[in-house]
Amino acid sequence: MKMTFRYFGKNSDTVTLAQIKQIAGVTGVMGFLDYKAAGEVWQKREIKAYIDEINAAGLECEVIESVNIHEDIKLGGGNRDLYIENFMTTVRNLAEFGVKTVIYNFMPVFDWLRTDLAAINPEDGSNSLFYDDAALAGLTPVSIVEKMKEASLGFSLPGWEPARLSELKQTLLKYENITENDLLKSYKYFLNACLPVCAETGVCLAVHPDDPPFSVFGLPRAVCSLAQLEAIIALNPAPQNQICVCTGSLGAEPKNDIPEIIRRLGAQNRVACAHLRNIKFEGERVFRESAHLSQKGSLDMYEIVKAIYETCPGISVRPDHGRTIWNETARPGYGLYDRALGASYILGLYEAIQKGRKSNACA
Repeated sequence: MKMTFRYFGKNSDTVTLAQIKQIAGVTGVMGFLDYKAAGEVWQKREIKAYIDEINAAGLECEVIESVNIHEDIKLGGGNRDLYIENFMTTVRNLAEFGVKTVIYNFMPVFDWLRTDLAAINPEDGSNSLFYDDAALAGLTPVSIVEKMKEASLGFSLPGWEPARLSELKQTLLKYENITENDLLKSYKYFLNACLPVCAETGVCLAVHPDDPPFSVFGLPRAVCSLAQLEAIIALNPAPQNQICVCTGSLGAEPKNDIPEIIRRLGAQNRVACAHLRNIKFEGERVFRESAHLSQKGSLDMYEIVKAIYETCPGISVRPDHGRTIWNETARPGYGLYDRALGASYILGLYEAIQKGRKSNACA
């Protein structure tokens, strides 16, 4: 298992590569050019500059996140072939610099959604991302965007590009009559176009689950459960059609058995990478993001890491959203301290499982 850390780049991140390098066991980053709009080509010169910086710090960058899908692709719009071609060009460009996995999502309009970016955790006074489905009742999509913008502390938020959200009203209108089946038809078209390029370049496409894994504002959802993930694999069985298992995203639906999802997909060689975090349920469709430890949340992180060890031990993982602790000022969910603690905890679980299995085998 390769332990990595998300890195937004020297102009956008409060966390430095030198700090990431000092987290014991972390060998690389999951990269992201946060200034790129959905549908825009990632140019070779900017990819090279970004990855050269990472390599110079003694870290690798084999996984790139958030090469965001333009809404025309999801909607089957008139410009989808143009944006698919741009996506394929980006994949080719990333492959040239050693990238092996590209993470994306097929979530309409919003890449993720919370109702509070800095809720106070009653247990310890830390802050974390929070979701309350009932809170959306008094909000419109436009007002939630304004609320997120105000709470972002001036940082960019992954998947909330200003250019895309400036067209929010018009985009939502286009989704009024779009069903899950319509979304899947567009998804199949996208995969059929892109996966031959992935086979040519040796790059896997790893879809990130919808976050949260249920409909908001009446938008269709297609990446919320094991059944839907297996349906996506069935759209095109090419081995490059992979999954990024995000435990917090899938885990926000209590019916999702995360260790079982990992085991099922891992046994099929369909798990390319994983985002590991814990959440704490506080009611029906009400949850906050907790410390990574199993005892602090509602997910069993031991069983999750064990499932990875048993079925897909060679994947890249990273500690996902952390709390804001120790008076740190950082992008919501992406401070240094709690994610560093999370990385150490996950690596400790993995080592214990690994050594326990070896000890049992010798007994």
